[in-house]
Amino acid sequence: MTTAFTFSYPKWVAMFPEFQGCSPTQGQAWWDRAGLQCANDVCNPAFAAGILEQLLYLLTSHIGFLTAPRDANGCLAQSGTPAPSIVGRINTASEGSVSVGAEWDGSGSPSEAWFLQTRYGAEYWQATAQFRTMRYAAQPTVVAGTIFPYIPVAGWQRFRR
Repeated sequence: MTTAFTFSYPKWVAMFPEFQGCSPTQGQAWWDRAGLQCANDVCNPAFAAGILEQLLYLLTSHIGFLTAPRDANGCLAQSGTPAPSIVGRINTASEGSVSVGAEWDGSGSPSEAWFLQTRYGAEYWQATAQFRTMRYAAQPTVVAGTIFPYIPVAGWQRFRR
């Protein structure tokens, strides 16, 4: 298996400037985690389509956004308040006595729900739709010999057509 792309912090931050507060080490760790979900090798169909690198950066950003600490202003940072632990899409919010509601929509697949938590994940999910569809075409079965091949068994006679 040959790695197709290596992580480039300057390129990633140029694509997604909101991550400039994060360190290159954090970015590399998220890139490595993205490689667990999207194979970073030349055998990946996205490599042949010419979009694998962009998909990996989107997935890196998705993982980073979900796990990156936040600074005092709520921006992504190297250190600070831990990332929110809420899972799902925020569907209700109120200000007095602070309340937040989240939903994990069960209409799609669990993978889809996980990706749709961020704009990066939603874009990744949409871009990879072409690789999630499949049509199975079975190879024809070829049997050599007669229709009912002879298997010698003690006590049984051979029947021919």
